[in-house]
Amino acid sequence: MNEVKVGEIRIGKGNPMILIAGPCILEGEAMALRIAEELKRICESLKIPYIFKASYEKDNRGSEKAYRGPGIREGLRILSKVREEFGIPVLSDVHRMEDVDQAKEVLDIIQVPAFLCQQTSLLIKVGESGKVVNIKKGQFMAPENMAGAVRKVYSTGNHQVLLTERGTCFGYNKLISDFCSIPIMQEIGCPVIFDATHVVRNYGIPSEDPRGGSPQFVPYLVRGAVAVGCNGLFIETHPVPREALCDASSMIPLKEMETLLRQAKAIHEMVRGWGIA
Repeated sequence: MNEVKVGEIRIGKGNPMILIAGPCILEGEAMALRIAEELKRICESLKIPYIFKASYEKDNRGSEKAYRGPGIREGLRILSKVREEFGIPVLSDVHRMEDVDQAKEVLDIIQVPAFLCQQTSLLIKVGESGKVVNIKKGQFMAPENMAGAVRKVYSTGNHQVLLTERGTCFGYNKLISDFCSIPIMQEIGCPVIFDATHVVRNYGIPSEDPRGGSPQFVPYLVRGAVAVGCNGLFIETHPVPREALCDASSMIPLKEMETLLRQAKAIHEMVRGWGIA
């Protein structure tokens, strides 16, 4: 497995479990700073390497009327502020090739959304950025088939690639976590992150509808994924999820993060001692 480096953070087998976390979408500077500050505090106390995540744009919303974010210019300004004020790496997803050159000036990790994980031109462009690339596994993809997406990035000479497991379609509008995906994708040669909050979305129901997700299952999924040996966690969180402008029904409350991460770290240290993680 390749070791991926994000500044001083080392990701891969034998390294500490990392956390990629933040709100689904940027809702303004004050909210981003509030969430980043609290998550940094928690992660420093638990000695968990932390990367702030928030989207400056969500281009795959269920309705054209849904909030899509502040856009690239304002979004990157906010992410830059988070990076500078707290000294933490930042991640956001990029939906189109023409955004990459601007995004790479701020982002430490460029994320390729699940729906675009086979988009050859985008994968090559983000690879050429020289930044760490996080490819989210499409809900429609078998884990072993993500090797093709990885090769596209590798073809640029960039081998700093993470893969993120975020569930597989089961019938219509339902995602299921197959934890076998974690070791299968690790065999491709990439550290694997587990996305515990997107997998509990009930697609086809608006994210602001309480029926649109089942966040009560997030702790179970987190503990299971860490026990299997994932290299990090991807969790979306918000001080008041029901008021969030995106994925309100699947994010977990910020106040619950510390307990959840304490449990996850304990499991990770145990399995790492066995040589699994």
